[in-house]
Amino acid sequence: MYRVMINGTRHEVDAEADTPLLWVLRDFLSLTGTKFGCGMGLCGACTVSLNGRPVRACSLPLGDVGDAQVQTIESLAASGELNPVQQAWLELDVAQCGYCQSGQIMAATLLLEQNPAPDDAAIDAAMAGNLCRCGTYQRIREAVKLAASHRTAGGDHG
Repeated sequence: MYRVMINGTRHEVDAEADTPLLWVLRDFLSLTGTKFGCGMGLCGACTVSLNGRPVRACSLPLGDVGDAQVQTIESLAASGELNPVQQAWLELDVAQCGYCQSGQIMAATLLLEQNPAPDDAAIDAAMAGNLCRCGTYQRIREAVKLAASHRTAGGDHG
């Protein structure tokens, strides 16, 4: 039995230590916003926050989570209000198929928490591990910039 802190709530999970966090989130806790992409930590579809750092949930064993705080895409609009990144994604119509977007949004949110005014190079570096098969990289970069301006102008809502 493992005790994990997910989106501010402690959960007891009866799973093996080597169970990937992704499957704990999806199968044990019904948090299905985090997506399975490649299963090897290469595509970024499963990106979540672990103590404020982006990690790939598909390759992080439950036994390695420990007392860390895990934040998933579900936590970003838990109050019913979109965070600046989600709002920018909608305003710029970033998603095409949308499959990778929860990982993209988590990576962008974590970037802006560390660097509230990133330049193109910082955005590209932070988002490099998140693949978009639809190729919306230009819109993703513009949405990160728009989200940064939303955070600066109106305060952070998430």
